[in-house]
Amino acid sequence: MGKGPGLYTEIGKKARDLLYKDYQGDQKLSITTYSSTGVAITTTGTNKGDLFVGDVLTQIKNKNLTADIKVASDSSILTTVTYDEATPGLKAILSAKVPDQKSAKVELQYLHPHAGICTSVGLTASPVVNFSGVIGTSVLALGTDVSFDTESGNFKHFNAGVSFTKDDLIASLTLNDKGEKLNASYYHIVNPLKNTVVGAEVTHSLKSQVNTITVGAQHALDPLTTVKTRVNNAGIANALIQHEWRPKSFITISGEVDSKAIEKSAKVGFALALKP
Repeated sequence: MGKGPGLYTEIGKKARDLLYKDYQGDQKLSITTYSSTGVAITTTGTNKGDLFVGDVLTQIKNKNLTADIKVASDSSILTTVTYDEATPGLKAILSAKVPDQKSAKVELQYLHPHAGICTSVGLTASPVVNFSGVIGTSVLALGTDVSFDTESGNFKHFNAGVSFTKDDLIASLTLNDKGEKLNASYYHIVNPLKNTVVGAEVTHSLKSQVNTITVGAQHALDPLTTVKTRVNNAGIANALIQHEWRPKSFITISGEVDSKAIEKSAKVGFALALKP
């Protein structure tokens, strides 16, 4: 998290990335090119069964200002303008999606050695207002995340969390879904030289009393190749291998099998990300 507690989204993020990032059951190709003026264009195509979806992302940077324009295959256009370090620690973000007239919003993020604040408001007559705040240090952080719909007068969500970071260990506890779901996560670096990491996530529904448990691990076979595995209490097991075949270019192969229905075919996903 750096020198401060970070933003609320960083609570439990290491464990979530370990357990869920890069796993997929589709075929995905991503190619990034750069113009002589520094404009980056990323073209992405994903084959989801009989459906093919794609998008083109254009990123333009000028000092502290970044503009991202994403055109998707459904003809929607998402534009995001980010101004970093407007003042020390402050980031301003303006985003809008066409043709969704209610999607426009402005967001402010502020990082301090003992606090992290993020607030956003929709640019409509009756906007949705989001606020998240974290206080503490890089070791212990306590925060909350609230979303309020001014049109209905109701809270869309109300979450709270705490995170503890010490050397090679990160533990977090969050209360989500307006107090109906309790989530605990654990992230432990076993061997930093081999990038060997283990982690777990336990979700308990206070309403249905149902528990969901997911455990996972990763290990670097060599400086360019990493393997990851995970399994949950429903018997769903996943594994992937990711290789950096050139700088910033990755090939990822992942698979999923249901151990309680082993006769079913395994799901296989493939992703190729190419950057010059």
